[in-house]
Amino acid sequence: MTKEFIRKKVRERYSRVAKEQRSCCGPSPTCCGSANTADAIAQKIGYSEKDIVAAPEGANLGLGCGNPVALASLQPGEIVLDLGSGPGFDCFLAARRVGDTGRVIGVDMTPDMVSRARENARKGSYINVEFRLGEIEHLPVADNSVDVIISNCVINLSIDKSQVFQEAFRVLKSNGRLMISDIVLLKPLPEFLQQSVAAYVGCISGAMQKQEYLETVHAAGFQQVRILKETPFSLDCVRTDPTAQAIIADLKISPEILNGIEGSIFSIHLTGQKAG
Repeated sequence: MTKEFIRKKVRERYSRVAKEQRSCCGPSPTCCGSANTADAIAQKIGYSEKDIVAAPEGANLGLGCGNPVALASLQPGEIVLDLGSGPGFDCFLAARRVGDTGRVIGVDMTPDMVSRARENARKGSYINVEFRLGEIEHLPVADNSVDVIISNCVINLSIDKSQVFQEAFRVLKSNGRLMISDIVLLKPLPEFLQQSVAAYVGCISGAMQKQEYLETVHAAGFQQVRILKETPFSLDCVRTDPTAQAIIADLKISPEILNGIEGSIFSIHLTGQKAG
């Protein structure tokens, strides 16, 4: 799999998600049972009913593996950047916290997602939110211009995670902070799964080992890097999630192999800071 091929497949996948209004990946709380609504999924990963009601209709697709906004301690007047903003759910929640004196920028590489997010902003009359088309490895954002960076289950999909964190460090102001939710691995996946495009766009095979992930964030220049919370990807969830079912069928994964994968995949909440 070449990097450009993977990028193309990820973009195609999320373009379909934007049009079909359904979730695609996440840890155990986000994907168990195809009958779950996006609202129920959001509540299971840490969003309150108040959060869900506050966002414009159609902004929450049940994507994500945590609630980075809740942990970011956003303050009025701050400038927030969301990496892989999708239809804008986290951006709209952040906008309410930073207020009229603050600003939120969402960046997404999928034109359909950006169009949908902009329409959601229009419907909700959000004047302090904007959405930009771009890759998180090459952010369309000025140096030293952002107070806080958030991201929700997106960096694992990047073809160059080191570059993502270097870009995040570049655009953050001194003493700026990082608060992300993402997927990591605690042990290597089987080789055939590592090479699967379907597993990559399903947020599985593109994930890093947890220690390597932490080292990558440190290497970009961040300090005080730590994991605030980690949650296992449930095997029961894998068996019932439509995306996971499709991957299992496509790759002909046996129950024995599936049992061996349990305990390998975790969602994390990670924070770091750019020193002044």
